[in-house]
Amino acid sequence: MKSNFKIILQDAQAIVARDPATHNLFQAFLFSSGLHAIIFYRFSHWLWQKKWHILARTVSQLTRLLTGIEIHPAAQIGFGFFIDHGMGVVIGETSQIGNNVTLYHGVTLGGTTVFDANGKQMNKRHPTLKNNIIVGAGAKILGPVTIGNNAKIGANAVVLHNVSADQTVVGIPARPVDKKTSNQPTFTAYAACSNDVDPIDCRLQHLEKELIQLKNKIK
Repeated sequence: MKSNFKIILQDAQAIVARDPATHNLFQAFLFSSGLHAIIFYRFSHWLWQKKWHILARTVSQLTRLLTGIEIHPAAQIGFGFFIDHGMGVVIGETSQIGNNVTLYHGVTLGGTTVFDANGKQMNKRHPTLKNNIIVGAGAKILGPVTIGNNAKIGANAVVLHNVSADQTVVGIPARPVDKKTSNQPTFTAYAACSNDVDPIDCRLQHLEKELIQLKNKIK
């Protein structure tokens, strides 16, 4: 339990470092619902490791009722974990989260049923997040995918596949953003949409250009 107290202190320090609205540790412990949820999670995870599963689940459900944040006690979470605002965050049973990870409100680390080559259901159903990752508000990361170090997940993105280290992904389904070309036009008339562009946005741009051409013909 002593190590848990040290980790909780690191979680609180992470909030002070990353949240401009939290000016000191006192405010973090008093006002941060994300930190409250993390503290209860650390306790419920300790209970889970001691095989007191019913009591651990009871603590996690009470935490959900009090904070709006649901963290399964079996999930594995490193130090420096920051949940900003927090309401609606869901972290599933087999989720693994590294160090210095930030989640905004409405994030879901959800599970999917996965079978191996022999048709046997796999135990790992939820995402693995490495270190120094930021997940935007409302993002959904589903299944046993891996998010690499220093990756960024855009708000409301739906991630269904692995994300490489240092990569930024956005959209539904999530696609990588090319930093070198993000400030340049990514559309050419009647060209096929690339993997870096949201297909709906791409098609809308196509239709807009077609309408302009038709208007010019009518004139």
